[in-house]
Amino acid sequence: MMQEKNNKKTIWAWAMFDWANQSYNMVITSTIFPAYYVGITQDKNPGGMVNFFGHRYVNTVLSNYVLGASYLLIVILLPILTSIADYKGQKKLYLQMFTWLGSLACFGLFFFQMKTFEFGMICFGLASVGYCGGFVFYNSYLPQIATVDKQDAVSAKGFIYGFAGSIVVQVLCFVFVLGHKWLGITEEKSAQISFLIVALWWIGFSLIPFYLLPKGVPNAGSHQYNVFTGGFKELAKVWKKVGQLPLLKRFLPAFFFYSVGVQTIMLVAANFAAKELKMPDDDLITIILIIQVVAIIGAAITAKASEKFGNVKALSVVVAIWCLICAGVYFIANANEFYVAAGIVGLVMGGVQSLSRSTFSKFIPPNIPDTASYFSFYDVTEKLSIVVGLFTFGFVEATTGEMRDSALVLDGFFVLGFFLLLSLLFFQAKLDTQEAVAA
Repeated sequence: MMQEKNNKKTIWAWAMFDWANQSYNMVITSTIFPAYYVGITQDKNPGGMVNFFGHRYVNTVLSNYVLGASYLLIVILLPILTSIADYKGQKKLYLQMFTWLGSLACFGLFFFQMKTFEFGMICFGLASVGYCGGFVFYNSYLPQIATVDKQDAVSAKGFIYGFAGSIVVQVLCFVFVLGHKWLGITEEKSAQISFLIVALWWIGFSLIPFYLLPKGVPNAGSHQYNVFTGGFKELAKVWKKVGQLPLLKRFLPAFFFYSVGVQTIMLVAANFAAKELKMPDDDLITIILIIQVVAIIGAAITAKASEKFGNVKALSVVVAIWCLICAGVYFIANANEFYVAAGIVGLVMGGVQSLSRSTFSKFIPPNIPDTASYFSFYDVTEKLSIVVGLFTFGFVEATTGEMRDSALVLDGFFVLGFFLLLSLLFFQAKLDTQEAVAA
């Protein structure tokens, strides 16, 4: 039985998952944890060098490698899991499993200290696995709950809810971090309490989509495959179909290259500010809050722009702005310049993520039950881009000793993604012309 599309309650429940899980993205990858991590590793270790299971790394290089490894694990697992989820109609079950993994890992970060360093870094990696793994099943609901003409707006609504929820969580954590003396706790403990708040917020609000979202539609048909064989066979069929969709086939490479830049910058920005610019935690949190507020506006603006000019045109403009931002990062010398760059990042951050998701959704065949398998390619492409970006960023920093050099290398990925988008734009225009002549 097909799920009713454009149902307001279902769309609200779907957006509430973004409201829940962006607490992780805000506190763990963007503000408090990066500052906490750099602080405890820099203060107690000369040069920020840390030991991780007998090997020595620069602190920020190790965090990039751990994140990269977690995304690589997702790249390996998701094609299997999503095809199995579609085959058995268990999309919601996998959404729940990864969410519980991520929130419990954030709870584990409450105990992160230098004496539990290896355990803390494992929790850091598992939280990333939970966050990324849940997103592929969350994203795959989009074509199931919204018609094509509504997908841009629904996708933007998810990101807007996510940014708004993350701001609320950050303010809650802000109370503990800034008021730790008044509360009679150490600054270190206030950060650890923030990780606990994320864990509770993430799983608590996720119960709403767990309850209200549809389970998923089994896609096994009359085949008598076992679950793993059926999963691989279904994945192989979807892979073949992707190759036969000209717009989708051209969009994915462009998406990969500009995502290398977008996702990596978002993950390493806080480390850059804390390490290169020596910005205090209070200023860093304020900047990230500004980014989140501006991102809400940016997501809404780009959704309107896509309605007027089309998705690919709007994306091309947004990625062009990213190219300029990334090049400018190399020259940032003080906090004021970082504030300006952060404001521009906020404006285009929500837009590029929201439009990318809805553009992909529009390029897949309509009314298909196996949306999770299709979206696995979207998410594997995105996660693989993060793996490439994080390892590239970490390798360049480890080689040159400068995070700025890493940012400059990332800009090359943005530029390539931009030109691939232009190629897609010209191809799409050619198709439209041919269809107009045929009509």
